[in-house]
Amino acid sequence: MGSDTTHKGHRERLKQRFLTEGLDHFTDIQALELLLFYAIPQKDTNPIAHALLDRFGSISQVMNAKAEELVKVPGISTHSALLLTLIPQLVRFYQVDDVRKTGQLLSLEACCNYLAPFFFGRITEVVYVLCLDAKCKVICCKEVGQGNVNSASISIRKIVEIALHANATTVILAHNHPGGIAMPSEEDVRTTCRLAAALNAMEIHLADHIVVADGEYVSMLQSGYQFQNPAYL
Repeated sequence: MGSDTTHKGHRERLKQRFLTEGLDHFTDIQALELLLFYAIPQKDTNPIAHALLDRFGSISQVMNAKAEELVKVPGISTHSALLLTLIPQLVRFYQVDDVRKTGQLLSLEACCNYLAPFFFGRITEVVYVLCLDAKCKVICCKEVGQGNVNSASISIRKIVEIALHANATTVILAHNHPGGIAMPSEEDVRTTCRLAAALNAMEIHLADHIVVADGEYVSMLQSGYQFQNPAYL
């Protein structure tokens, strides 16, 4: 009984500390421990938080782990794994919702800052097309392809149709390299050139193709790639 009372008291103290201070002064262990309160109501979550960090190495790797790997940790049920995998995706929802308030994108940096949240927490490759009007105002930003960890299928026809339907003047393509580096592959360059040609035929300008990885990005245009290079077509 004493142990149960002590454990309950610890939970309440940690919750109150969060309400007073936020997470700024919490350790990774304490942050995970607090989160697990809501999936594991009866057990001491401190040793489970330790086990998660021991297995995966960091709190970000815990959050990015697949559910089937998380449940291999003693004390982590399917219910707990769902909560952990939900967090980065919910954060992405928040960031994307916040960035959609942006009006005009007048620079490459502004475009990259707008696009970055769409890739937060992604463990597979995904492709987005950003459509702008003549005043560089955002019309839409839509997912146009997904793949495995190493590749994504891009439908040039689909992108052209989206741009036409949006009545876009300018298009920016963006995709990520999960676990890789923010550098375009030869296939990325070939696909970009084919897309630029298809959009140009419809009098739509492909302004750039941005590659994102680990919070960093590379602009293909700034890197010197020529989208109209026939050698890549």
